[in-house]
Amino acid sequence: MGVDTRAADASAGPVRAGRFRGDIEGLRGLALALVLVGHAGVAALPAAFVAVDVFFVISGFLITGLLVDEIRRTGRVRIVDFYARRAKRLLPAATVVLVASLLLTYLFLPPIRWAGTARDALASAAYAMNWRLVEQSTDYLRSEEAPSILQHYWSLAVEEQFYLLWPLLLLVVALHVSRRTSRRDGGWRPIPRSRSGRHRRPFLGDRMAPWLLAAFALVGVPSLAWSIHLSQTEPARAYLVTTTRMWELALGGGLAILSGHLSRLPRPAAITLGWAGMATVALAAMLIRPETAAYPGYLALLPTLGAVAIIAAGPGAGRYGPALLLNRRPTRAVGAVSYSWYLWHWPLLVVAEARWGPLGTTAGLAMILCSAVPAVLTYHLVENPFRYAQFSRARVLRMGLVATSATVIAGVGLHLAVRPPSPVPTQAELAGAGAPGASPGGGRAAAPVDRIARITPDPLHARDDLPDVYRDDCVTQAQDASLRSCTYGDRDSAVEVALAGDSHAAHWVPALQAIAKERGWRLVTYIKTTCSFLKAPITIAGRTDPSCTEWNSRLRAALTGERRPRLLIVSSVTQIPLVGGSTPPPGSATADAQTTALSETWSEVTGAGLPLVVIRDTPSFTVDMAECVSAHRERLTACAQPRERALAWGRPQERAAAAVPDVRLADLNDAICPTEPCPAVIDGLLVYRDAHHLTATYARSLAPRLHDRLRHLVSPHLP
Repeated sequence: MGVDTRAADASAGPVRAGRFRGDIEGLRGLALALVLVGHAGVAALPAAFVAVDVFFVISGFLITGLLVDEIRRTGRVRIVDFYARRAKRLLPAATVVLVASLLLTYLFLPPIRWAGTARDALASAAYAMNWRLVEQSTDYLRSEEAPSILQHYWSLAVEEQFYLLWPLLLLVVALHVSRRTSRRDGGWRPIPRSRSGRHRRPFLGDRMAPWLLAAFALVGVPSLAWSIHLSQTEPARAYLVTTTRMWELALGGGLAILSGHLSRLPRPAAITLGWAGMATVALAAMLIRPETAAYPGYLALLPTLGAVAIIAAGPGAGRYGPALLLNRRPTRAVGAVSYSWYLWHWPLLVVAEARWGPLGTTAGLAMILCSAVPAVLTYHLVENPFRYAQFSRARVLRMGLVATSATVIAGVGLHLAVRPPSPVPTQAELAGAGAPGASPGGGRAAAPVDRIARITPDPLHARDDLPDVYRDDCVTQAQDASLRSCTYGDRDSAVEVALAGDSHAAHWVPALQAIAKERGWRLVTYIKTTCSFLKAPITIAGRTDPSCTEWNSRLRAALTGERRPRLLIVSSVTQIPLVGGSTPPPGSATADAQTTALSETWSEVTGAGLPLVVIRDTPSFTVDMAECVSAHRERLTACAQPRERALAWGRPQERAAAAVPDVRLADLNDAICPTEPCPAVIDGLLVYRDAHHLTATYARSLAPRLHDRLRHLVSPHLP
């Protein structure tokens, strides 16, 4: 995205520095417009993110053309000069926006985000943001947090990681061909140009092109295959990792080598090809559904091949091709500032949402237009002056050092600016919170209030206030069907109690640990993220999850076998089951399908003679409660949420429990959301660590209430 579009006449073979192609500048402008309207929430373009693929193709085309042109002229690639040019082009504007984003975070975002944003800034400065996001996307505990103000730096990271190796690959190919040619022709000589700038004869007798294409295929084909595979198995990871995107940049590089041949297309064919490419990119943006698409994978062939067609057809199609739209002054103007505008638009959108809540499409577009102001200023005052400055290598190195140091200093400063949180509660205090008689949630003390002297745990610690099952690596992750378990309480006890479900079962572990210790039980946990305790296949984010079905099958076999527990406790979000191989329509049909699937699963368990207690699902909100508390310590009532909507997730469980006679339903929501509206803090305890998970501290405090319910429901089965 930070690529200069001053390229060569395509008829001369690969792109030559110094020749401007307005259609490519306009294509960058069009791609940026897609990104911007997509982030603004324009519903007609659900897959506007395909613009990133277009950027990758453009970048591969231009950078490869410039590098090969250098080899044509000098017989080598000056690696240090290449990286110096990249630093001049990218670092100044990137650093300005990084530092500005850290300042915006300090001024406008909740303190709970500060430390993470500081680490994001360091990752962005090192062009490793995509790998940091990969780590977070595969960490279920972090996957639902608010998006980083710097997450858009991931695409820049992919490009720069690719360009660490790409010039070296070109150099190796050039040396290999040069040696072969030296043995035949007596050595390499610079290739003269005519006055038009075209080479008078093909480079090294045109022997280099096949070797380059072979090298590009060696990179691109495995990358495409890996992209297709990983997009099916781990879509969140596939979208961000460099290895699934390399083929897109290599595709642009291959086009740069072949562009001389493609430019000889007859004008009618070139015009048809160019407009077909435009239509392909547009259709990809409109038709790919992000909730079900395995992306990038083979679907990314649509925007990338569309971009290839547009670029290849440009010289032959002339003004009747896509240049009719792309080579216009407004489109080129957007393309010119696309790098700075891309950098600025996302931080301003994130700040606006943090201050005013989710933005509608109109408000989002308004913020996009506002971001054009700092973008244009950055383009004229920072980006261009540094890009065209005549700096020595040493000065560029110093500039890079200063830019990186500025980001590091600002990031460390933001980290240090976080208000020291309240001390982490001691084990004695936590034990007291779970002692009989100390259970919260009753009386007027539970009603929302604006100020509380001390909140435990401090909101800044909320993300880490987790059940032991996460620290003990007892949770089966997404796409994994292995049956992991951990044992707590009295390991030698003859009374085994099993807990099964998803993360909503996991957040009851602290309470059950306290009960198991008091009663002398052996507590065995079976937890899998985003996987309901259901025998029916389920869908998550529009996709079926076969690993969940397999895990459930293994779990039911283990629970109803010879070593069955004395009691099974189940808790989970009820995911949407498949009915007849398809997802039921939203509304009552979905609720009925959930109720039926729960009833069938529970009936199978109780029919095998296993006593079953279901803990009704806990409240769920559209607001991250821990973040809200960190931002409104002096006005906690701003975080209180409507009770009826928050409890809706558990209604299918109520209906299923009423339909299966041997199932016992334990509902503790009168202690979690005891008033209307639901408070975020009760008796000084922070209830939630995000939008729907209890803090371990609050769950532990509910041990007496849960203990009473269990004694009442299953006393004949347990001592």
